[in-house]
Amino acid sequence: MSSPAEFYHSLPPISKAYGTLCLLATTAFQFGLYNPVAIALIYERVFLRFQVWRLITNFFFLGKFSINFGIRLLMIARYGVQLENGPFQRRTADFLWMMIFGALSLLVLSAIPMLWSPFLGISLVFMLLYVWSREFPNANINIYGLVTLKAFYLPWAMLALDVIFGSPLLPDLLGIIAGHLYYFLTVLHPLAGGKNILKTPMWVHKLVARMGIGAPTSTQAQPDRTTGGAFMGRSYRLNR
Repeated sequence: MSSPAEFYHSLPPISKAYGTLCLLATTAFQFGLYNPVAIALIYERVFLRFQVWRLITNFFFLGKFSINFGIRLLMIARYGVQLENGPFQRRTADFLWMMIFGALSLLVLSAIPMLWSPFLGISLVFMLLYVWSREFPNANINIYGLVTLKAFYLPWAMLALDVIFGSPLLPDLLGIIAGHLYYFLTVLHPLAGGKNILKTPMWVHKLVARMGIGAPTSTQAQPDRTTGGAFMGRSYRLNR
């Protein structure tokens, strides 16, 4: 059995970096090192006071230490890692671009007054969950030892649990919208004969190469988008 340090070092780079930043943000908050308002997404302060860091920092705050925080962090460690090690294996730049596109989509959605949320970290995590559920639709998931269901329905099951526990639904719904938009543009639309209009920009590939993270891109690692149904994922299997 590997030690916690060995497990941490074995994690893929993007999921590890994002999970670590979320953990550090909450830890610093618990020690009273900053006020969350200083990193919240407040558009008036972004545009009138040029506090542009808010466009990024709001994605790292998942709330104070709690069961919900632990669940969101575990979602990164499980679903984000399985995505990065599965469909996005040897495609670190593509995975990073998915995260960037999701963040940009959430920022646009949150600009609508009725959809505004001061922190979009939970939404970004839920986007990862949604994309994972579409990539591994037939995986069996057991929820708290009570219910077993296909992964395709997991985002909606988590949404229902939030209703039961009285958690806000808006962050989850925003994540589902952003996740479906990404999956539609990169998988469903091309499978229907359309063009992939969401290819990873060259500057993202250059950034990943300069940072020295991930493995070099291999054409053999690209997913096959020409076979399978639109709702059957991309024929990747979970490591069991």
